[in-house]
Amino acid sequence: MNDHTAGGATRGRAYHHGDLRNALLEAARKILEEESLANLSLRAVARRAGVSHAAPYRHFPNHEALLVEIATEGFSELKNEIATAATNLAGDAESDRIAKIGAAYMRFVARRPEVASLMFGPQLPNRDAFPSLGIAADAVGNEIGTALHDSALGLAVWAAVHGLAMLILRNVIDLGQRKSGLDVLPSRAEIILRSLFSTNQTK
Repeated sequence: MNDHTAGGATRGRAYHHGDLRNALLEAARKILEEESLANLSLRAVARRAGVSHAAPYRHFPNHEALLVEIATEGFSELKNEIATAATNLAGDAESDRIAKIGAAYMRFVARRPEVASLMFGPQLPNRDAFPSLGIAADAVGNEIGTALHDSALGLAVWAAVHGLAMLILRNVIDLGQRKSGLDVLPSRAEIILRSLFSTNQTK
């Protein structure tokens, strides 16, 4: 069967140059951005990419494999955001470094809430079966520790900002996002982290 559906030109426009794998991943990203994690299925991805329902199985043997790929990509993106923020920390006090790293983390969560939910959520119960996923997750913690020059402090900051992010995404607490949207979260996270780690201001 041809990769393109019989649905016609409109669907087929999503799929270019024979690069099926990237077309599928791009379709998955769009579903997460515009719809929700609950709507991310192989059938939905195929429909969005404009290919047959069987086409995704050439690259992703099952739904879990697709989710792992998206989550691994998310961890890599988050790590890079933290690394970028860390380049501007020279000379800052410890609490300032913590606040800026936390804000970078929360910017990712605010921009990619569905991806963040997937990365840390129950949709991936067999994480041990995917070593690359664990390596990508560990790299985030390592990057935070490196940015703060203290691996133990990095773990504490990661736990704090991540816990805050998940409470927000689960709609347990409101830091202003219900009225103003998720864009307010980085600045709110900075305030909370400065308060939480203020006793560490020794530098």
